[in-house]
This record gives sequence, C-alpha cells and structure tokens, in this order.
Amino acid sequence: MRQRGSMMQNNKVELLAPAGNKEAFMGAIHAGADAVYLGGCRFGARAYADNFTEEELVSCIRYAHLFGRRVYLTVNTLVKENEFSEIYEYLHPFYEAGLDGVIVQDIGVFAFIKEKFPELELHVSTQMTVTGQYGAALLKEMGACRIVPARELSLAEIIEMKETTGLEIETFIHGAMCYCYSGQCLFSSILGGRSGNRGRCAQPCRLPYQVKSNCQTSKECYPLSLKDMCTIEHIPELIEAGIDSFKIEGRMKKPEYAAGVTAIYRKYIDHYYDAPQKPFQVSDEDLQILSRLYIRSERQDGYYYKHNGKDMVTLTQPSYSGSDEALLTHIRSTYLEHAPKWKLAIYGVFQVGESASVTIMSEGLSVTVTGDIVQTAQKQPVTAKNIRQQLGKLGDTIFEAEQIDIMLDEQAFYPLKAMNELRREAVLQLEDMIIREYGLTVHRTASLMPAKAIDITCDKMVKRGKGTPSGLAISVRTLEQLQEVVAFAKVHKLSRIYLEGDLLISSKEPVLDLFEADFEGIIALPHILRKRDQVFLHKMLQIAEKHADKIKGFQVRNVEGMGYLKTNRYQGKIFTDAGFYIWNCRTLEEWSKDIAGYCIPFELKAIEQRNIIRDDITGEKIFYGRIPMMVTANCVTNTMEGCQKGTASENAALHLIDRYHKAFPVVRNCEHCMNIIYNSVPLSLHGEWSKWMSTVDMRLDFTVENRKETKLVLDYFINLFENGNAADVKKLPFDEYTTGHEKRGVE
Repeated sequence: MRQRGSMMQNNKVELLAPAGNKEAFMGAIHAGADAVYLGGCRFGARAYADNFTEEELVSCIRYAHLFGRRVYLTVNTLVKENEFSEIYEYLHPFYEAGLDGVIVQDIGVFAFIKEKFPELELHVSTQMTVTGQYGAALLKEMGACRIVPARELSLAEIIEMKETTGLEIETFIHGAMCYCYSGQCLFSSILGGRSGNRGRCAQPCRLPYQVKSNCQTSKECYPLSLKDMCTIEHIPELIEAGIDSFKIEGRMKKPEYAAGVTAIYRKYIDHYYDAPQKPFQVSDEDLQILSRLYIRSERQDGYYYKHNGKDMVTLTQPSYSGSDEALLTHIRSTYLEHAPKWKLAIYGVFQVGESASVTIMSEGLSVTVTGDIVQTAQKQPVTAKNIRQQLGKLGDTIFEAEQIDIMLDEQAFYPLKAMNELRREAVLQLEDMIIREYGLTVHRTASLMPAKAIDITCDKMVKRGKGTPSGLAISVRTLEQLQEVVAFAKVHKLSRIYLEGDLLISSKEPVLDLFEADFEGIIALPHILRKRDQVFLHKMLQIAEKHADKIKGFQVRNVEGMGYLKTNRYQGKIFTDAGFYIWNCRTLEEWSKDIAGYCIPFELKAIEQRNIIRDDITGEKIFYGRIPMMVTANCVTNTMEGCQKGTASENAALHLIDRYHKAFPVVRNCEHCMNIIYNSVPLSLHGEWSKWMSTVDMRLDFTVENRKETKLVLDYFINLFENGNAADVKKLPFDEYTTGHEKRGVE
C-alpha cells in the first residue's frame, strides 16, 4: 500500500485529479491520483460544484495524506475588497490540517497567503493567464513554486518556461477546453452577470452563432465550442518534456468521471515508467472508455502541437455524447463503493497490576500505547472475546484487523470504554506516523486572529481628494483613430494616448510624427504575449528608449508584459489595463511599486471601484469603449474559411451574430495570431461622469470605430466633460450602449 506515495517525491510526474464533492475525491484517490484539487465553500472558480464543507475538507486532507497523496485548494477567483478579511479565517483550519497548496488567481490574495500562511505552497492558477517565461519568473520572485500556464501554450513554450525558471509546471491533459484564454473571458459576465472570474461562467461559447464576413453570413453553427482534450497517447512526450503535474479538468463532473479518467491515465503513466524504452500504445478499448466518459464530440489533443485549427472545434454539436451506464456502474463498484484498507496486526496486553497496552503494526510500522493499571475483577472479568471485539472496531478508518492477539489474565478487568480509547489513540498515532513517512504534514499550528486584527492594506490607502483634477486618456488601435485624436489634442488638453504597439510596426514614422510633447505617448502591449512575440517586444523597447521624448511608457495587459519590462529594467512609466486585474487594495499595493497608473476593471460596480482609488497612483476609468469579451488563440476566420493572413481579406470586417441578432465584432490580429471578440454595443458611462469628477482620470477606448465615428465620440464626450451634465449635450453618437457592471457588479 505504501509504495505508491506522492509521485513528486520520486521525481515522477504527478497525476492530479478533480473533485467536486467528497465522493469524487474518494474515487480519485482510490483510482490512483497522486493529488486532488478541490474547492471549499468560498473563493473557488467552480461556484456551482457541490464543493466541500470545512469538516469534509479537513477529513479529506488527512485521508489523502494517509495514502501519500496531496490536496490543493482552489482559491482561484478575484476577490473584492469587502471579502478580503474573510480569507484568513476561511483558510486557517485547512492550513492547520496540513493542506499542501493553494491555487490562486488574485495577486493580492497570493501575497496575503504568502504572508499569513508561510508554509503553504503557492500555485499560480491558469486564470492568471501566464503565457511565458517572463511572467513565470516574476511570479517565482513573488513566491510561486508552481505555475499552471495558459492552456494555449505549445509544448515548446512549456519546456522553455520550465527550463528558464525551474518552477514546477502543471498542465491540463484531459477534459473541457475554454475558447478564450482563461482569466480573460468577460462574455458570460457582461451578457448575463455570471462571471468566469468568480466561478459562475454560463458558457455562452457553447451557444450557436452565425459568422458574417465579406457580406456573407454562414448558417448557424458553434464556432466557439472546442472539442474536449485527451492526451493519453502523448504521455511519453509530455513526461519527457519535464512537466511536473498532469491535470485532469472536471470538478463539475460526476464522481465516475473523476475515478474513471484517473484510472486510465494512472495505468498508462505507470506503463511508461515501467518500461520507458518500449513502444507506447494505448488500447482501442481504453480510448473508447475515455470517449464514453463525458467527452464533448470528438477527442482532440489541445494546443501542445498546434496553435489553432478547425479540427479543434465542435462546429455542429457541442453537447456531451453521453455515457455508458454499464461503464459507470463498473467504475462505481470498483473505485467508489469499496475503499482500500491497510492490514493491521493488533496485540493487546491486559495483565493484572500492570498498565494495559495495545500495539498495532502494519507494513513495518508499529505503535504502542499504554493505559491505566489493569484491575482484578470484582464480579465478571473481561474476556478475550470482549477485547478482540473492541480492538477490532476500526469503523471508517483506513485499517482492517487481519490478526488480533491477546495476552490476558483470567481475573483481569478493564473498562470497555478505556479499551476503545486505547484503540483510537493507537490508530491516531499510527496514522500520524504513516503521514510523516510520506514526508507530508500532519498538523500545523497557527493562531486564529480576528478579522479586524488582520492588517488589510486598504487601511493604509490614501484616498484621492476632490481637489485633484481629472485627466483624459484615450486609447487607439488604428492610424486614422490616432490622427483624429491628435487633432483633438491640439484643441483640448489630453493626458495620455495609448497606442497599440502594432501600429509602430506597420506605420512607425507617421505615428511618431504625430506624437507631441503636449501628451504622454504610451505603447499598449498586446492582450496576450507569447514566445513568438519576443522579437516584437524587443522592437517596442528599442523604439521606446530611442524616442523617449515622445514615448513615455508602456501599458501592460498581462503578467508576461510586466515581467518582460521588469527583466529589462525599463525606466519609463508602466500603466496597467482593465484586464490586468486589480480588484482589491492588497493587489494594488503589490503592484504599486512598479506602476504609474492602473485601470479599474470592468466587473466591479461603482461602490466597489471606489475602494481601490489612491492619490499617489493614477487611477483610470473607462467611460467609453467596446469591452473585450474574449481574447483567443483560436481564430474564427481560420475555422470557417482557413487562414487569411497576408491576403486581401486579412483585415475584412468579421462579426459573430447571436440568436438575438446581436453582432459582436471580431478583430483578427494576425501579427500575434489571436482574435479579440468585442461586445456588440459600446460601454458608455456618459450619465455617470459627474459622480467621478476629481476622482479618476477619464478614458475613451477606440477599437472598431472609423475616423468619422471616432470624431463624433470625441466631440460628444468633450462636450460632456466641459458641460458636466449629460442632459445638456447633443444626441448620443451611437444607437445602443451598455453601462456594463457600473450598477450591478458581479456576484
């Protein structure tokens, strides 16, 4: 039994299984998982899973440790300021129980856990969208020991991240795939208020859409629905790449799924290690078993060997194919209804005038406990049968008595209750010994502090005063937008222009000629940065340093961009965008030493936004712009028509049309090989402007607007800002708009 243990201790890949409830947890452990990841009742990215009560989770940690397995808790949502004080009390019992690690998205939460629970491993969630070595290295410096990178990375990128940082790398090997880079999807949030960043995604990517391109509209299909991943046939290459942990997706799925998938992967991982030089082949029978366990359409092997492709998408049918009831029954009877047991030998000594003792032994381990003095019976002496019965009551423990030997005086008396206490103490000590043999934690001690005694950074925040004037920042994506904004800046005061870095590749001289000293020119780095973008980043840094009189800084939208600039010791200003999430004061505090300004995220409502405003760092709020709903490695055009890079159609208009006939613009960025899907209508907070005067800098974002539309929006908002009253300005320059989460926020 003990030889399985934690695979990580043997320098073998860890098989990490999901558990949405205790039954799934038990099934995963019994099927051979080396570790299980699960969520408690708070702060997990699967809010609709059954999840675990505090008592269940504590008991599961101990149960896993008795088999040499590890438990990781998901704390992988973004946390609001008014929730932050609850984190300590929530984690405290799990920390004391020996929890092995936490999977975290929010940098503020990450830093808080590092400070308050120093022995807890910090794993970076895939929700943090880590896409390269620079972001990973930065997070290692901040305290991470493991990275769960974006699922879109190739095997080559994963190898580079591992080799350059030395961090543990955990990657998904089986299960459902998101169309959007994890952590960057606002589709469900903006349309229905169910945020993926809060574990409540409604999966609008699984709905039908029409694709409108070049004045042609396709039939209704499912262009955003990816097939499920299955990499069982690639186990040797993935192990040899140096991946530390193989992660199975599926905390929302049935216990039979967790157990069944774990058992198949366990079998083939072990096959590889038993004979790594032999040809590796997965049987058709086992492939069929995996296909019958909640696979959506056909199997595919994810992004390890390709960047995107039509073959990854379930264009015609995104629903699960169903499961074989006979298979589920077999899995249940094998892994869910019967728990493995350790065989025990028990030896009890009950001699009059001496201390009673019980010794239990299993697989070379032995524990002896002693009790009170054995008395002479006044009436009825205790019998060997009584003793065996009491010592053999091992109940819900992992033990089973194989042999019970008793040394007993004929006239001995010992209370049955006391015998039970001896047995319980012996079992507890043996369990502790087993856990220590595996090198795992039995118990930690941490004093439980009241919430109000915990140092929350917000108490030290400097609030922006009403006398501070609001600046105006504008973001542009095209040259014609920039030309219109620069003309606007000649008449009206402008603080900053955020310029998409790609414009400095396609139109460097015209762009630099337009930049003046009256405003700060800021290069906006792409939403996603990958290994292939390193040459691009180098060019951007060269341009910024050579033209420092015009380029004053960078806008970063991801941790990779931040890591790159810090690694290269960039001395200019750094601003973060709305998708570089700052939801609470602790997160702002963590980044404050590196940034000159930040943008308030889209998902906080107004009253929550006000909690993260400081006087010493520029805070921006977007008052106009299309919200980026998805940032994707897959390409809608490539799926529907084939790759159009370098053709006349590369920049043609493209829209997704939903069942309500709303058109969502899709911007294809072939330079960085990604799509950005924008909301069907712009965000406009023209009615809220007066409430934010002297509090934050106002920002206008231009994405798909042409020159005329850009001018109309600029004229409207400058009128608004100068008059200070939305009712006094001319008609809106757009037919429809949304106020986003300004009033409703997300749960």
